[in-house]
Amino acid sequence: MSFSSEVKEELSKHMSEARHCQIAEIAAMISLCGKVTISEKDEYAVKIHTENIAVAKKFYELLKAAFHIKAAIAMKKNVYLRKGKSYTVAVSKHEEAIQILKAIKVLGKDGEIQEEMSISNMVVQNTCCKRSFIRGSFLSSGSISDPEKTYHFEIVCLSEEKANQLKEMIQFFEIDAKVVTRKKYYVVYVKEGAMIVDLLNIMEAHVSLMKLENVRILKDMRNSVNRRVNCETANINKTVSAAVKQVEDIKYIEKRIGLDGLAPGLEEIARLRLEQPEATLKELGEMLQSPVGKSGVNHRLRKLSAIAQELRENEIT
Repeated sequence: MSFSSEVKEELSKHMSEARHCQIAEIAAMISLCGKVTISEKDEYAVKIHTENIAVAKKFYELLKAAFHIKAAIAMKKNVYLRKGKSYTVAVSKHEEAIQILKAIKVLGKDGEIQEEMSISNMVVQNTCCKRSFIRGSFLSSGSISDPEKTYHFEIVCLSEEKANQLKEMIQFFEIDAKVVTRKKYYVVYVKEGAMIVDLLNIMEAHVSLMKLENVRILKDMRNSVNRRVNCETANINKTVSAAVKQVEDIKYIEKRIGLDGLAPGLEEIARLRLEQPEATLKELGEMLQSPVGKSGVNHRLRKLSAIAQELRENEIT
C-alpha cells in the first residue's frame, strides 16, 4: 500500500463528532468527486465516484451520521485494468438528496444547483469545518508522495474557483499552498516537508504524521552525515594536496641549492616534512626540537614555497 493510500485509510476512519464538520466534509467530497443528477420528473439524486473503497465507505458513514441516510454502494470493475475497481455511492431518493444539497448550500432558493457546485463559505466558517473540508478534499482527489523519495502533497480540482477556495482555506493555517494548471485540471499543491506535516495534523492523520516525521528525521540525519563526510573529505584532499606541493617545493630547493643553506628553522621543518609527508601541521609542530603551533609551521612552509618559486623564476630567466 502506498503512503498516500495509508493516509486515506487513516482519514477514512476518522469521524468528526460535530454535525457541521461532517457536513463540511460531505460538501468537499460532493464538490470534488460528486455529481448531482435531475430526472425527467425533476427529482434530484446525489452520487460520488471513487476508486478507493475507503473513501466510498467514509462518504457512506458521513451520510449516515449527519442525515441518517443509508446510501447505495455499487462496485464496478475496470475492464482495462485487471485489478482496477471503482465505487459509486448514491442517494437516489429525491427528499434525501434535497436535504443534503440544502445542508451543503449548493441549492439556491429557486431550486437550481449553483454553477460548478461551489461551496458557500458559510459551510466552512468555523476552523474545525475548514479542517474537515480539507480532509474531505484530500480523500476525494488528493495524493501525497512517498516521503522517502520526495515531499509533495496535492489535491486536484476541476475548476479554478474550487482550487482557489481550497488554496485559501489551506493558507488560513499559514501553509504556503499554490495552484498550478495541469491539462484541464487545477492542482493545489504543497512541496515543503514541514508544511505537509502540518497539513496531516490539520486533517488529523496523526499516525501518518508520525511516519512522515520519522522519515524526515532520518533523511535529515543522513544529509547531515553526508555533508560532514563531504566536508571532511574535502579538507583531507586539501591537506594532502598541500603536503604534496610542500614536498615538491622542498625537493626542488634541495636539488637547486641544497637544504644546508637554509636558515636553521626552515631547514629543520623542510627535512621533517620530507620524513613525514602525511603528518598534519599540528603534528609537524610537535615534532620540532622547539615545538611551535600550526600557524608557525604554516609560516615556515610558506617561506619554503616562496623560495622554491623564486628559484623557478630565476631558472626560467
